[in-house]
Amino acid sequence: MPRHAKKLSLIYFVIATLLIVGMVPLVLTGWLLSNKSSQELRAAENRYQIQLVQEKARQIESFGRRNADLITGIASGIELSGNTAVFSAPATESKLGSMLSTSPEVLAIYVKPDGADSLSVFRANGLTRDDVEQIAAEASAGASVGKVKIGERRMVGSSGEMVMTFSTVAAVPGGSEARIVAITSLRDIARLTVGFSSVIEQDLWRSGLPIIFVVDEDGRAVFHPDSSLQASRRPLNDLKIVKDWRESGTQVQSALVPFTAEFDKSSHDMIGAYSTARITPDRMLGVITMQDEKTALASVGEMRMQTWLISLAFAVFALVAGLVLARLVTAPLLKLAAAAKSIAAGDYSTRVESRNITEIGTLGDTFNLMSGKIEDQIANLAKAAAENRELFVGTVKALAAAIDGKDKYTRGHSERVARISVAMGKRLGMGEQELDTLRMSALLHDIGKIAIDDSILKKPAALTDEEYEIMKTHPQRGYKIMSQIPAMKDFLPGMYMHHEMVNGMGYPQGLAGDEIPMQAKIISVADTFDAMTIDRPYSKGMDLPSALERLRTFVGTRYDGKVVDALVDACQAGEVANGIVRQMAAIREAEREESEQAKLVA
Repeated sequence: MPRHAKKLSLIYFVIATLLIVGMVPLVLTGWLLSNKSSQELRAAENRYQIQLVQEKARQIESFGRRNADLITGIASGIELSGNTAVFSAPATESKLGSMLSTSPEVLAIYVKPDGADSLSVFRANGLTRDDVEQIAAEASAGASVGKVKIGERRMVGSSGEMVMTFSTVAAVPGGSEARIVAITSLRDIARLTVGFSSVIEQDLWRSGLPIIFVVDEDGRAVFHPDSSLQASRRPLNDLKIVKDWRESGTQVQSALVPFTAEFDKSSHDMIGAYSTARITPDRMLGVITMQDEKTALASVGEMRMQTWLISLAFAVFALVAGLVLARLVTAPLLKLAAAAKSIAAGDYSTRVESRNITEIGTLGDTFNLMSGKIEDQIANLAKAAAENRELFVGTVKALAAAIDGKDKYTRGHSERVARISVAMGKRLGMGEQELDTLRMSALLHDIGKIAIDDSILKKPAALTDEEYEIMKTHPQRGYKIMSQIPAMKDFLPGMYMHHEMVNGMGYPQGLAGDEIPMQAKIISVADTFDAMTIDRPYSKGMDLPSALERLRTFVGTRYDGKVVDALVDACQAGEVANGIVRQMAAIREAEREESEQAKLVA
């Protein structure tokens, strides 16, 4: 038998369709939108970082310009006065004090003309005159006329204030000079640049927040959220973005720098930007911002996660909906399939209930109409088959009767052999189909005698050897006649081989043992039994016990022992003897009537 491919249930197609139609567009749309959002967010983050560092750089430049303009303005005023006596005038000190009050980030202003006492004004917030004198003396060393010198960031010893100095030199008529120094606080500009609170560097990296800091030309931290790192002025050249600024800061004002940074034995993908703050033409600072890329683009990850969660939720919904819908669709189809199986099994009265769904209801109505038509046709076929069967059986009986009717002594012989054979077949466990075949074969077992000459067939005395040889040809003659009819195929073995013997001495083929079909073995015993128990012109019929005893003597030579035992059992149960008695009584009654009529005629 050919192997059938495994069939898939309709429910899988429904669920797959829902998932494909619903989830694929959702996932693709979510994925594309998240990618687009990622690109937009990255671009926005880059713009933000560029704008941030540029803004911080401009604030630092503004800080530098304000303080540079302050001391260059004082220097210009001194040069325009052309009189060194201006340093000792009370109005000068008052003016410097006024300038100090209008510049909150300036802690002190110091002026020192050659050959005269210095003039200084300062805020009384932890800064002493000695601090001012010391810082100003160091800052003015190396200053020149017309140029602003910016000192290094330093801490005021007495107050802990972080300051930076701006100094220049004013040329006074007569060849003398005056040194002007402004001491400015870095507190406000540091807060504007890197924030108001001090944070440990490790916390900054762990949090993933943006890190903004300022470095000088050597890469050392000038302003940094970690105050300890800022105070130590530790070089930050291990960061690629710092190296890039140092290498290109003089040529590139601002730039974006994606890079990878190592911190605390961990690698971080960073996005960053830098901008150059020019305090003076000779002095630059780098404003740098950087942030962990995962944190910066975290919203994209959340969007993707939400997309997957929504997709998962829809998948669950699609599975549930698919199951429900598939059940609604497949339930009537399964009923149709079950009904079709019932019809295939022979229950042609099966009908299915129509559903409200138009297509399925139409299918159900069509199925019911079909099954009704099939039931009618099967009923008609069954009726026709029964009629054909009756006609066939009647024909066979008529043939058998025609043969048996040639001789009054064999009248009813075929019918009796058929009944005896069926009784034996039942004892041997044959089914209904086998018993029916056995009965037909027994009815036709002597059909070949129709071709035997009546002089031999009706001879009242024993047959000669030559006549017996002719009589022995009736199995072949019957086979030749009936083998031309296809419907007789199953009946041929019993008809053709019922004179075979288990010892191989029978005819027409000389078969032995299991070579002989059971059908032929049964008919052989039944034929002999009937012949032994009826009267012939040349012999008297045997009684039942004698006939059975005689048959037993042939077990193993002519007959199969199981078949003979089946006949004995049937006789003991009264299934065979009663029928024989009735038929023999009818025959004897017919003989008496014929005898009486003959006497009357005489």
